[in-house]
Amino acid sequence: MSLGYAEKLSFIEDVGQVGMTEFFDSAHVLQDKIEQLAKLIEKSRHLVVFTGAGISTSCGIPDFRGPKGIWTLQREGKPLPEASLPFHRAMPSMTHMALVGLEKAGILKFVISQNVDGLHLRSGIPREKLAELHGNSFMETCPSCGAEYYRDFELETIGLKETSRRCSDEKCGAKLRDTVLDWEDALPPKEMNLAEKHCRMGDLVLCLGTSLQITPACNLPLKSLRGGGKIVIVNLQKTPKDKKASLVIHGFVDKVIAGVMELLNMKIPPYIRIDLFQTILSQSLSSDKKFVNWTIRIASVHGLSAPLPFIKSVEVSFSNNQNYKEASLDTQPFLLKRRTVLTETFEIFLNLKFSDGCGCLNTRIEIPFNFQDSIEGFKLDKNATLEKMRDAAIEDSKCGQNAVVERKTILVPKSETTVHAIVTNVKTFDYQLSNGDMKPMKEGLNGLKTTRKQRSKGRKRKTRL
Repeated sequence: MSLGYAEKLSFIEDVGQVGMTEFFDSAHVLQDKIEQLAKLIEKSRHLVVFTGAGISTSCGIPDFRGPKGIWTLQREGKPLPEASLPFHRAMPSMTHMALVGLEKAGILKFVISQNVDGLHLRSGIPREKLAELHGNSFMETCPSCGAEYYRDFELETIGLKETSRRCSDEKCGAKLRDTVLDWEDALPPKEMNLAEKHCRMGDLVLCLGTSLQITPACNLPLKSLRGGGKIVIVNLQKTPKDKKASLVIHGFVDKVIAGVMELLNMKIPPYIRIDLFQTILSQSLSSDKKFVNWTIRIASVHGLSAPLPFIKSVEVSFSNNQNYKEASLDTQPFLLKRRTVLTETFEIFLNLKFSDGCGCLNTRIEIPFNFQDSIEGFKLDKNATLEKMRDAAIEDSKCGQNAVVERKTILVPKSETTVHAIVTNVKTFDYQLSNGDMKPMKEGLNGLKTTRKQRSKGRKRKTRL
């Protein structure tokens, strides 16, 4: 969990039990339980997964109640752990991506999360199949029209407070609010209702990395029992709901889920992160009409005043090195102003240097400059373009690929705004490295097939980038 999030929470004395002892099943017992879980998942018709902080510790995000959890260390008066990566660059774990694989196969029907790290959404779980009970540190919502805005930067507030941005819908324009709950805030009805609905429908609720202490969320899995459903808990600590569970597994979540995926003969999808930014090239004639005064700005797609966290600096160079001096932009806003001869044409080269947590150091963008040329705007099929980029990143096993997805032009005063997409992380998973003693069962457990038709998608929520 984000250390910033923990520090923003209002202080309360009683945060529940902390410093909980961790238990580990023996190798033989763990293997047997993993096989039992794989059979339960394969037989399930409505699998619901309920997650807590334990599924994100392998992403470099500390939990709260474990031996080195944030609240444990606070109570002991010890220094808080340091996050290994900036919060906004945390990547989904093997478990996060395995859940994506199960969802795409039609096996996983719904995910309920108590985490605010946004990793389920970032991993690729569809928004309509996800309930984030405690909010999302990267999500703003419009209280008027209900639109959601998923950001690439951590929001500055928690507690459902107003942020500095407004709804982009011209008919609305209301002030946006953060979605992360503080202690006194009630769980959001929309998320809670969906979670309750799917738990009642669930014939198997799989609880991953949660101590099941915080009410009322911790009681959601129990609702499956009334319809004959089963509960499985995978956690290193004991929980108050263990006696209600059909199976309790004490082991690392990643190891358990990797073993399940191997037994089901299912691949864990790779994680490909694609970030967006915009370049704004503004041009105007000098008073004597011999020169062009121009400005280029590299900015967030979320607004000119929004931070651009994945770019550390920008080096600007030109195709005509003899006439134009290079520039280094080291602080935001990344902005460069120049004057050039009216008839001059050239290329502007932007060497983007990425921040910590990105999978590559830099990439280069080329922007043509010709004041006298008329450039038309366009808008590509964004999803198709991003899918091609993902395929290329997987094939190349590296990041840095970039593409233009949209361009808007204004004739007077002349300007063009171009939206660029860049692959900034590629992460693959090999469960055989984690569970070398497990053998895939090609025909599935008990000879059953391991894929099912994906259910039709319900009405999607308005989530905007």
